[in-house]
Amino acid sequence: MLKQEDFLMIRHKAQQGAYLKDIAAELGIHPRTVRRALQRGSAPSRRRPGARRSKLDPFKPQVDALLAQGVWNAQVIFTELRRSGYEGGYSILCDYIRPKRSLQPSKATVRFETRPGYQLQHDWGELMVDLDGQPTRVNIAVNVLGYSRQMHVYAAPAQDAEHTYESLVRAFEAFSGAPAEVLVDNQKAAVLKRENGRVVFNPRFLDLAGHYGFQPRACRPYRARTKGKTERMVGYLKDYFFAGHRSFRSFADLNHQLEQWLDEEANRRRHRHRTHGEIVRERFQCDEQPTLTELPRQRFDTAYLDHRLVAWDGYVEVRGNRYSVPDTLCGQSVRIRVTLQDELQVIDAQERIVAEHLLALPDAGWQRQADHHRRLWREALQVEQRGLDIYEEVAS
Repeated sequence: MLKQEDFLMIRHKAQQGAYLKDIAAELGIHPRTVRRALQRGSAPSRRRPGARRSKLDPFKPQVDALLAQGVWNAQVIFTELRRSGYEGGYSILCDYIRPKRSLQPSKATVRFETRPGYQLQHDWGELMVDLDGQPTRVNIAVNVLGYSRQMHVYAAPAQDAEHTYESLVRAFEAFSGAPAEVLVDNQKAAVLKRENGRVVFNPRFLDLAGHYGFQPRACRPYRARTKGKTERMVGYLKDYFFAGHRSFRSFADLNHQLEQWLDEEANRRRHRHRTHGEIVRERFQCDEQPTLTELPRQRFDTAYLDHRLVAWDGYVEVRGNRYSVPDTLCGQSVRIRVTLQDELQVIDAQERIVAEHLLALPDAGWQRQADHHRRLWREALQVEQRGLDIYEEVAS
């Protein structure tokens, strides 16, 4: 039987616009019970005097005390009651506990179901795999659309800002559109800090948001469950994809296999949660994809961007090695752009690409293009020409 606190919860959620079936599922009761409570406007009246008492009644304070201590396992509570002399059944105890589970701390987060095209949730996971014959820690970015649960997965060597942005861009491209909102954790790629309760977003993340027209949103600290859809998908990915795939030739090979798995299995699954139970891809294609924002013609640049001062010898230093630039730029500041494929571009003040290299390990030696330093070599080898009369002057 519903209690007063159950009715207050029903009324509060109904006022927030929650569906009756969702309220009923959270309380563990039938939707008709919810509807009747709302029509009645109150909890059911107490039993009439003389009604039969439950064997559990004398032990309910003990049950409530255990629940308050964080003990929610019904079997554990049942064992404790038996020690105290309880002779009732296990099912009666479960019936008493079930409506109270909405108050359980670990369940206190209300499930947030989004409308089509509204929200994408982003999260990272990591695990060890065999990459080109070597045990390698791989970072997996999971991006899930809140309404359909259509997802995209991207494997990267790091969880830095550039790979975070790349994962989002690839997800938008896979979905052929961008959502209205992107929910992220408090990673530095997105959130620099919080001031007086206000989120200070990373400027480049704001650039990404402006480019694709979405509203950035960050979870509250220590409330990662707010983006539970992605966290469940990280576990799903480990249990279903990586359970049978642990060896890859490269990151490119890993991402190719992930794309195949998404297309052939993951996004063709039937969503098992009570929220919709439909085929994910069908729900995405029919209801969600048409509501996504059209992508801009130009792709957001996810490369590493920085500035360098060209040394007197015509080189710039990048990641422990040195790379040549035209000698006319000695002593000048230039902008460098390093793609996620380790391609280096050096850009001058007029936004011209003046040098291009492929990044190399430090022990590979300095990377030089011969035509960059012709002037410097010419000046170094130039010999001053003198007339013979200077020697005549010395002799006399």
